[in-house]
Amino acid sequence: MRYAGFWRRVLACLIDGVIVISCGGVFAIIAAAIIGAGMGIAGFERETDIAAATSAGRVVALATVWLYYALLESSSRQATIGKMALGIIVIDEEGGQITFGKATVRYFAKILSALLLFVGYLMVAFTQRKQGLHDLIAETLVINKEGA
Repeated sequence: MRYAGFWRRVLACLIDGVIVISCGGVFAIIAAAIIGAGMGIAGFERETDIAAATSAGRVVALATVWLYYALLESSSRQATIGKMALGIIVIDEEGGQITFGKATVRYFAKILSALLLFVGYLMVAFTQRKQGLHDLIAETLVINKEGA
């Protein structure tokens, strides 16, 4: 089994970042516009409209990003579009496909990895099986597809 290296994973993350920022942003704007317009029609104060629309946009953006990662990594392809482009997949520690629940844990653990000054991500470069904190928490591995 060949573990995916740090730089390959960084590049996959950048590709996925462009995708989720684009899609999440579009969905967030649409949700915010719908909520804002609906509240405006209903006669709410402008400040309330803006706050509700902003909150709705953030929730939709977070849900979009979470579902992107969780659905794709738990799919039969076992990878996001960025990972697919670089020939890497996410597996459980026994070598099998991860569940949606495990992919969800992995996604939210990535937030912890980032909050710790990205040390959770940097761990990939220094751990024996190239695992970040989020991989350790979710009990997952990222490997080169040809090594599966």
